[in-house]
Amino acid sequence: MLWRALIAARDLGRLHEIASILIRYGFGDFVRRMGMANALERAGRTLRWKHAEELAHLEPPARVRRALEELGPTFIKLGQVLATRVDLFEPEWIAEFSKLQDSAPPVPYADLQQQLGEDLGAPPEEIFAAFDPGPLAAASIAQVHRARLKDGSAVVVKVRRPGIRPVIEADLRWLMRLTELVESENPELRNFHPQEVVRQLEQSLRRELDFATECRNAERIANNFAGYTDQDAASPSATGKAADSATAAPLIVIPRVYWQWTGERVCVQEFIDGIPGRNLVAAERAGLDRKILARRGAHAVLKMIVEDGYFHADPHPGNVFYLPGNRLAFIDFGMVGRLTEERRSQMIRLMLGMVRNEPARVADVMLDWTGDSHVDEAGLLQEIQAFVDQYYGLPLKQLSLGAMLTDLVAIVRKHRIALPADLALLIKAFITLEGMGRELDPDFDMAGEALPMLERSLRARYMPAALIKRGWRSAGEMLALIADLPHDFFRLLRAARRGRLEIHIDVTHLKHVGNQLDGAANRLVIGIVVAALIIGSSIVMTVSGGPTLFGLPTFGLLGFLGAAAGGVWLLLSIWKSNRADRE
Repeated sequence: MLWRALIAARDLGRLHEIASILIRYGFGDFVRRMGMANALERAGRTLRWKHAEELAHLEPPARVRRALEELGPTFIKLGQVLATRVDLFEPEWIAEFSKLQDSAPPVPYADLQQQLGEDLGAPPEEIFAAFDPGPLAAASIAQVHRARLKDGSAVVVKVRRPGIRPVIEADLRWLMRLTELVESENPELRNFHPQEVVRQLEQSLRRELDFATECRNAERIANNFAGYTDQDAASPSATGKAADSATAAPLIVIPRVYWQWTGERVCVQEFIDGIPGRNLVAAERAGLDRKILARRGAHAVLKMIVEDGYFHADPHPGNVFYLPGNRLAFIDFGMVGRLTEERRSQMIRLMLGMVRNEPARVADVMLDWTGDSHVDEAGLLQEIQAFVDQYYGLPLKQLSLGAMLTDLVAIVRKHRIALPADLALLIKAFITLEGMGRELDPDFDMAGEALPMLERSLRARYMPAALIKRGWRSAGEMLALIADLPHDFFRLLRAARRGRLEIHIDVTHLKHVGNQLDGAANRLVIGIVVAALIIGSSIVMTVSGGPTLFGLPTFGLLGFLGAAAGGVWLLLSIWKSNRADRE
């Protein structure tokens, strides 16, 4: 049923391409186990096994990363999502996934021109005073062109590649079906939550395919930074530098969106004329203070996380530009993280517990994350105590928040605690942020920068105004519940009068017992039928007359054959049941 759907005409070509790439990178056994080879052979497609595993000399993480790159945009994005799941993969895998770069040969401008005109509402030459047909950058989903509006404003035009959506849709269908098969056939892989990862990938890709969503993300973050000042960013080393703290220009720049020309397949944004985040030499030559840049970047991301609960989820140097006056600009808001107020509170308590040597607080937060999963609480608390003790007494400057989070995630993996997707994204953002800060300033103290803001946010939660606000909200929810009680009670009585009152109790162990009883009853029925066939066939064998086969009564012989088939099925069923119980 699974692969019959996969070999539909719309997915067959893509399936053949995926299987061929996997074979070339040494994953031929995986192709066979998943049934792709059989499905393609039935559809008349042959796979090239001759050059299988030609790149198998690479380490498994590198082979997987190279295969993902070649498989295209969906799988590159999958690797980028996996790079955020530090709770599921070891550091060497995370390091390889983090190397995935989304680049592709550019689409000729002639192939884009018609689609671009449709999306802009007029030919590009009527809207722009100048438009560079050569792309500024090209990725697998989109490419970017420089342009200039008729009022002289420099802009970038991001255009989605024609025909990319059907390819991604086919890949997502294939991945979702594959994860269903993996979870049913390989119970040991369930700890990696493949279906949850693919759902996270699907949400991320659908947002990334819609450029209007990305622009709304950018505009929301820009609104959060309206009027933002960072008085703490100035340091003694800034004395004598350009008057960056007094400048009227915004410290954090988010590109302006030109909504009249922005839609699902195209977006027009302000061009950021700055120094790319990876070019530290150029930043120094421009007279920028790397220490201030590191602190301002950290403060900006911490504000997004701790105060706003809406943050740039991929703050690596490629998405940052340095501007005159030690200012920063962030671009590419295709991947953003969202944190509820409760989640922010948990993260603040966790990080304060790590910095202040409070293992019980750290353990409480982690147990909140486990949900209904069974966890060895005593063993978890013991490991967290040892984890916190190794940092006890160290000055803040010697604490590496990224290293601490990495060690904490190792404990999470050991106890098979799967972090919620938003927290996995957040931890990855923290680790990336600290790495970027230390590239700018080797003495960068992430813990020291984060602690004051965390303490301030925690105190703010217990200020009278915040308590009153939460109290009013809770009171409103309680009053709404009380107001709905008469209606809910009336519906309950009406269902009872009509005989439609149902009570559902879902107990996992009872369900398992019920399945075992169903299986036992089925085997008992088959056993009775087999016994009846044997007895009936024996009686038929003693009756003379009627058709014969090989000198024996035909109906008696058929009865014995049916009994033999039922007996074989019964033995196989019992064997499989015993094997499943042992596993």
